[in-house]
Amino acid sequence: MTVGTGVISGASVDIDRATVDELEAATVESQRAGVERLLSVPAVEEAYVLQTCNRVEAYVVTGDGHDGRAALAAFFEGVPGDVLVELGHEESLRHLMRVAAGLESLVVGEDQILGQVGDAYEDARAAGGVGRLLEEGVTKAIHVGERARTETAINEGSVSLASAAVTLADEEVGVDDAEALVVGAGEMGRLAAQSLATRVGHLYVANRTVERAEHLAETLDADATVVELGDLDETVERAAVVVTATGSTDYVFEKSTVSDTGETFVVDIAQPRDVQPTVTELPDVTVRDLDALQTVTDENRAQRAEAATAVEEMIDVEFEHLLAQYKRKRADRVISAMYESAERVKAQEVETALDKGDFDESQREVIEAMADAVVNQLLAAPTKSLRDAAEEDDWSTINTALQLFDPEFGGESDSETADGDEIPKHLRDQMADAVFDQLGDD
Repeated sequence: MTVGTGVISGASVDIDRATVDELEAATVESQRAGVERLLSVPAVEEAYVLQTCNRVEAYVVTGDGHDGRAALAAFFEGVPGDVLVELGHEESLRHLMRVAAGLESLVVGEDQILGQVGDAYEDARAAGGVGRLLEEGVTKAIHVGERARTETAINEGSVSLASAAVTLADEEVGVDDAEALVVGAGEMGRLAAQSLATRVGHLYVANRTVERAEHLAETLDADATVVELGDLDETVERAAVVVTATGSTDYVFEKSTVSDTGETFVVDIAQPRDVQPTVTELPDVTVRDLDALQTVTDENRAQRAEAATAVEEMIDVEFEHLLAQYKRKRADRVISAMYESAERVKAQEVETALDKGDFDESQREVIEAMADAVVNQLLAAPTKSLRDAAEEDDWSTINTALQLFDPEFGGESDSETADGDEIPKHLRDQMADAVFDQLGDD
């Protein structure tokens, strides 16, 4: 294991590189289920999965990068290699910051992704997937995301994926005074409903849990009718515009559901998709998915280019801080192990010295102080060397030091170190005699 702490490996599939079908192939049942699946691989020590409308990402901590890449390759089996982006240790850390800051979003600067990164963190923690490395990496990413939104204009006049869907519908068929249906009362459904509420003639809100749909309807600045999913057939016939964004793993709109609806414009921003692909065969139904939102989001990206540059600079600084923090902690572990090992030897030798004579309290203090001074002087140079090695990424030296000083590194027992048998008896006796000589000179 590298420095006894592991290596982060990551992999990402997003709508910028993948089609909706390819993104769907990467989708897992839930973020927590994905983490549990990764943790079932013996080499995986920590795991984190982020799954949103337009991306699926996974990160693991393993003993070396090879094991991490193998675990992620199995996790994303079925996803074409040309759309799967593999990330090394440092790339993973930087990429997480970019994601949380909204730079990797289809809608640059969207606020929703920051909450989604946080939710994924909680899911991973609940599954036992968050250890020291991912704790520091993900929480730093969240911190960067918060800074980006408070210190730059990256989310000024923020648009979301949901509002981009409404913009697309307005550009193609118009939404003013139309009857519209929003399916899904989650975050994306809520944002879509808010974007439509003050413009459409009437709004319908549907959700699998009716109570959530009712709660959403009550928060809107317009009258909205709540419908059950079982009544979608009738409602779709009245709606000219539909935005669907559920978390269902099954199709919400099948071909039979909308076969007699007349002219209907549907924007499907769910992942996996809510609309059965065969619906596009119907002449009166127009379906747009995440791929179709590219034009709207390209305009958004151009408008936020200056703010994005400021966020990039912020990430550069925070990334260097995080790397320095990792290096410092790795070196500190080795240094701590070295001092603990020296402390064990010192305690043994002081005890041997004290057993050789009848010392009063002041003499005992002299012996112990001298032993402490010897240890500190002997370890001063190695301590500096280890800190320098960490700064220079010389992990071979760090690992060697761990093997020498850390009894837990590699699963070795500390029983031999504890009893001091590795020091020949004649040397231990000579060391004790030297202490007597030192005291006798006073």
